[in-house]
Amino acid sequence: MRSDAATQDEPQRASSAPPVTFVAHDIGPVGGMERQLSALVLGLRALGHEVTVIARTCKLPPGSGVVFHRVRAPGRPFLLAYPWFMITGSLALRRWRRGVVQATGAIVLGRVDVVAVHYLHQVGPANPSRSTLPYRVQVKAAAVLKRVGERLCMRTSGAAAIVCVSDGVAEEVRSCFPRLADRVVTIHNGVDTDTFAPAAHADQARALRASLQIPEHELVAAFVGSEWERKGLEPAIRAIACSGGAWTLAIAGSGERERYQALADSLGVGERLRWLGLRSDVQLVFAMADAFILPSSYETFSLVTFEAAATALPLLATPVSGVRELIDDGRNGYLIAREDAQGIGERLRGLAADPELRQRLGAAARESALGFSAARMVREHHELYARLAERAGG
Repeated sequence: MRSDAATQDEPQRASSAPPVTFVAHDIGPVGGMERQLSALVLGLRALGHEVTVIARTCKLPPGSGVVFHRVRAPGRPFLLAYPWFMITGSLALRRWRRGVVQATGAIVLGRVDVVAVHYLHQVGPANPSRSTLPYRVQVKAAAVLKRVGERLCMRTSGAAAIVCVSDGVAEEVRSCFPRLADRVVTIHNGVDTDTFAPAAHADQARALRASLQIPEHELVAAFVGSEWERKGLEPAIRAIACSGGAWTLAIAGSGERERYQALADSLGVGERLRWLGLRSDVQLVFAMADAFILPSSYETFSLVTFEAAATALPLLATPVSGVRELIDDGRNGYLIAREDAQGIGERLRGLAADPELRQRLGAAARESALGFSAARMVREHHELYARLAERAGG
């Protein structure tokens, strides 16, 4: 374990901005949870908090003022990486904790003040990203380990607050851990509504479309996320096949590309898929798109749906946690049924035939997303930490 100070120039801490220590596996620009933590950490620094991060990796802009203590632990395989970090991360926390301590999920043992729940493993599905038998067995074993670790950490943390990223997750925590029900609060994830904004990256978006050989007149539906089985890439491809030939599906994320390309080929839409891989600039994917589609079976917040909304895209998503709190069916998008590829395809047909409908739904989606800004998320965490610090001092 090694200590790295990002900068020596730290603003004077106000009495209402107590020191905060974050424990997480990773913080950085790739991955929904990792990006949320980045925004939260940087936002708290701007409010005058002294911030310490204990993690495997922490990729923040130079001069952020965050004190980073690296936990030397492997990232995979999970069956080794998870208990390894739980032990070494717990020891690191005992050494370097300062002020209010927030753990990102069930990853360390011992006392913390806040547990942030981005995904509740007691109820969340274990969906392997590859179909091979050894990988599926490993995923099932990892799911058991996650549930056991989650129960252990929840019982031993003594946390004063269990912060959930959506009302749906909060309901799940109260159901699975009824003794903690009075400590559960919802602080929705936040969206960078400046980075994800209509016309914010027009030139780069045009260049991306050109590099993917998508003609100007073709419509693009964006699908963003890995774990393709859970997030519904198959029904998205089937919906493209039912959409009348007007849509190209741009897929950002990682998974078994050959399997899904074969499905698209069998449906006669293989040439309408574009594979973008994992990207740290997903704002460009949304900027070049004309709609967003996510037929997911389970989400806790679905940050990408909110980012698509902020970019003023019409939304087609299943009514999972987070999405239920964003989509007003028919006003800013459509709630869809995962198994109804024909119905999703008909929605895409309607959007293709009516540019004014796309514009109206997209504008309403942008308006809805503004209520879930990153600034609001940071402010609500700041207020929570101030209350906990005052309670501890009193």
